[in-house]
Amino acid sequence: MTFIAQASAGMRANPWYSSLPGDAQNALLAGCRTVPLKSGEYLFRRGDRRNGFYCVSKGRLKASTLRENGREAILAVIEAGNWFGQMSMISGAPHAHDVVALENTTVLAVRPQAFETLMNDAVFARAIAQLQSIHTSWLYRIIDDSAAYSTRARIARRLVLLASGDMSMGAAGREEIALSQEMLAMMLDITRQTLAIELKAMVAKGAISLHYGRIQILSRDILSTLQEDD
Repeated sequence: MTFIAQASAGMRANPWYSSLPGDAQNALLAGCRTVPLKSGEYLFRRGDRRNGFYCVSKGRLKASTLRENGREAILAVIEAGNWFGQMSMISGAPHAHDVVALENTTVLAVRPQAFETLMNDAVFARAIAQLQSIHTSWLYRIIDDSAAYSTRARIARRLVLLASGDMSMGAAGREEIALSQEMLAMMLDITRQTLAIELKAMVAKGAISLHYGRIQILSRDILSTLQEDD
């Protein structure tokens, strides 16, 4: 099996990529180079020049930035199958945040020239607009959650997003989220102590169970009820 076929087979679970016509999928992957990253290694840092349109082939990345107080804010966990980086490719602006590997990870990077050639195709350009719409909707949801919901509701809503692939916002969810409580607290900009109290309350309600480095969803119905507790 060729590299393109292997990569494509592993990415079809991503709703954006799977919606592309087959020839567009092949053209996209044909313009890729492979970027292996060790755990803790940066794909790029805030302020770096654009250097590709990216997809996680294997492993996980985190997108983060530093707040004014020097604390790290985790924006998203980028899992295998997700594509990102299109905004810098379109605008030419430097990257706005850091992206670093959470574990040994393989990234596919579509070269800038290949991306620009693909953008001449109306179908692909429309697909990139749709991808940007997905990411913008995700961003607005995060902002809305921060402004309009209680801490417990914010936690519940982020757990639902994480169960659906976070940035990908896929319809199909999973029952287990591989994420430490420390990272979840950094996503929500709350203290580890506050998060622990709220998670214990969710456990008591039967919504979730807690394990080392992961959170298991026991009842989506209860978790959905907690989402709206504003």
